[in-house]
Amino acid sequence: MKLGTLKAGGRDGTLVVVSRDLRRYCEAVEIASTLQEALDRWHESAPRLNALSDDLESGRIEGVPMDMSLLASPLPRAYEFLDGSAYLPHVERVRKARGAEVPETFYTDPLMYQATSAGFLGPRDPVPAVSEEHGIDFESEVIVVTDDVPMAIDASAAGEHIQLIGLVNDVSLRNLIPAELAKGFGFLQSKPRSALSPVLVTPDELGRHWRDHVLHRPLVSTLNGEWFGSPEAGEDMQFNFAQLVAHAARTRPLAAGTIVGSGTIANQDTSLGASCLAEKRMLEIIADGQPSTPFMRFGDTISIEMFDEAGQSIFGRIEQTIERHGG
Repeated sequence: MKLGTLKAGGRDGTLVVVSRDLRRYCEAVEIASTLQEALDRWHESAPRLNALSDDLESGRIEGVPMDMSLLASPLPRAYEFLDGSAYLPHVERVRKARGAEVPETFYTDPLMYQATSAGFLGPRDPVPAVSEEHGIDFESEVIVVTDDVPMAIDASAAGEHIQLIGLVNDVSLRNLIPAELAKGFGFLQSKPRSALSPVLVTPDELGRHWRDHVLHRPLVSTLNGEWFGSPEAGEDMQFNFAQLVAHAARTRPLAAGTIVGSGTIANQDTSLGASCLAEKRMLEIIADGQPSTPFMRFGDTISIEMFDEAGQSIFGRIEQTIERHGG
């Protein structure tokens, strides 16, 4: 099934079940008023939501025509967003561009940080930015959402707690990152609010494209109407999502509704393009000694989408324009 959230209905929106073709929806308030409420008691709510989804697909419920502009991110706010960096080709290029080696531990111990989760932008909302000088960038990623995950869980069991899958535009302010990381205490101002895909889907909805806790489809990024990249999310992922969830839960339990990100999708095959401007700039530095691609400017638009083999959008399209804050 596919789940979304209408902006109407309060700070956390209104939970809706969405048809597979993303053209219709029906409210699910009799089951759970919000997606977070559904996740809090997932074993009870999921079967009822699935039944409602079946009714919508079969036509037993007519549904309401979908207007994507009415959707918030499926989780307008979440208890935790833990973002990894599981595609090591991205890490390797960033390090190579500045003449640094990749530590051996990166191949055995996942990179992960505590990201911004107090609020997510809607998938069609503009991205507010204070200054172009901050180095505005998009990052096209896959995310999963868990139910309650016990502390110290083994990776072999952690996969059973992945209940929903989606996409994220993980916005970064690249020019603020070096000074923040130099303090040795992680990201803060350089990681503003991100946006989730219009819908999240259950693993069974993906069929054979979800296997070994990895999503096997290209992730397409389009910048200002031009193709930017479509790397294969199922290739070159050093740690699968079960391993990432287990890593996050090593010393603490994870609350239902926790989001775990893959990090920027990147392949060894550079002909497939990139999933962020920073990586394209790093390839230019490696090749030419300096970058030629600018970061995003006010008015630029990024689109992020994943399609099935028939060309149908799986999660809906994230489409966001950079907007001057207060402008």
